[in-house]
Amino acid sequence: MTTPELSTATLEPKTKLSGKVLKTTLAGALVDVGQPLPGVIHISQLSTEPINKVEDVVKEGQVVDVWVRRVKKDRIELTMVQPLALEWKEIEPEMIVKGKVVRLEPYGAFVDIGAERPGMVHVSELAHGYIKTPSEIVKEGDEVEAKVLDVNRKKKQIKLSMKALEPEIEEFKPAVKKENKKAGKRGSKKNEFEGEVQEEANKEPELTVFQMAWQEALNKENAKKAYKVKRSKTSTSKEQEDILDRTLQKRLPTGG
Repeated sequence: MTTPELSTATLEPKTKLSGKVLKTTLAGALVDVGQPLPGVIHISQLSTEPINKVEDVVKEGQVVDVWVRRVKKDRIELTMVQPLALEWKEIEPEMIVKGKVVRLEPYGAFVDIGAERPGMVHVSELAHGYIKTPSEIVKEGDEVEAKVLDVNRKKKQIKLSMKALEPEIEEFKPAVKKENKKAGKRGSKKNEFEGEVQEEANKEPELTVFQMAWQEALNKENAKKAYKVKRSKTSTSKEQEDILDRTLQKRLPTGG
């Protein structure tokens, strides 16, 4: 069964077709793909593995799936090796790609995006915030979407980012007023506690009836002693004043 005829002008590279092998040669195979021009598969395009004979892969009358490599004036060059979804020349920074996670490493995840080699999403580019290991975010077999950060065609490296496609989450910052309220509550509780402690310290122990009577007796005795001392001091002072007056009278001259 061959693919319905299409205009050769619409055949783009990587277009998938189905056709019947008409003839095999030492150099390859001739395939009818339902086009005005014959389809030709070179022996190097029959398989990704090295082969010795065309007949080891295809035979006359066999129906095969093929992809267009290029269209020329006299033929359509085909391949049985599925072309890459993305050629190196097609990969550019900022482009969005989709793929499947094929491998996890402590430092990141490798994603097959249809290029010659998987792209790598560093652990810091998996999501916003701190990520300890890639397995916290993805697992092998996951279908993911990412943005190309950088492509090094010489080293054949593709750097991807998943977090670049996610909205950045603002870090939560508690309101100042709430903090002040909390601080005020803590301060009020502290002051209340200190007040209770001080109040307890200021409380005098209650006295028994016997203690009160004993205290009253002591107070009366102390009052008597204090009165005697005061009276004694008063008497002594008065006697001293009398002696001083008599002495002055004797020394002062009398008139007459």
